[in-house]
Amino acid sequence: MAAFAALVEHLADLLQPLFGASAAAAAVVLFTALVRLLVHPLSRAAARGQKARAALQPRIAELRRRHGRDPERFQRALLELHAAEKVSPLSGCLPGLCQLPAFFLLYQVFSRSSIGGEANALLSHRLFAAPLGGRWADALAEGGPAGGAGLVHAGLLAVVAVVALAGYRLTRRTMDRQPPVPAAAGDGERVPGLAAVGRIMPFMSFFTLVTVAFVPLAAGLYLATSAAWSTVERAVLYG
Repeated sequence: MAAFAALVEHLADLLQPLFGASAAAAAVVLFTALVRLLVHPLSRAAARGQKARAALQPRIAELRRRHGRDPERFQRALLELHAAEKVSPLSGCLPGLCQLPAFFLLYQVFSRSSIGGEANALLSHRLFAAPLGGRWADALAEGGPAGGAGLVHAGLLAVVAVVALAGYRLTRRTMDRQPPVPAAAGDGERVPGLAAVGRIMPFMSFFTLVTVAFVPLAAGLYLATSAAWSTVERAVLYG
């Protein structure tokens, strides 16, 4: 934890001439961009995997037609098909999972009053009038929604809302291009699990908006930057 805090401080020192008092906030954004850059190869692999899974839909439909009344046999056949085509159903989860340690570290660093037995110097850094360790609730309690800190948090939430809306539209457009989930053989009903996922997926981008409202400002900056990166990345890779 102390080493990570020192890394953020070092980045802030490097950015001080450009961003002044907001250098630590800029360091968080830069750190997020570096993490996303490292994870980008996994995102590209996930995009290739999704396209490959979409191309397999006719063959999956045939397996469902043949084994729809025997779920266990269908699952075995589906796993064999994925293995033969070297397609992993979990590849789309890897970019998000690999980011969790970085987000957890950032959240912890800006949530603790002391690190390594010493006062946490990062908590003194601000983004304009808002401390990076403060939450939206703290800003509302201290100065209200029109106070300096409240306006900073409101601005960040507005940015995340715009990014979430763009992500929602992009996900809907991507899903509309894919073939519909075929009906299970003989019963004329969609597969419940896949149908539920299909309904929820477009709204996943709005979960970030809810999270930003409750985490420290620095963690919110991480989420906002990562969400914006994901939206642009998805537009490029799936466009």
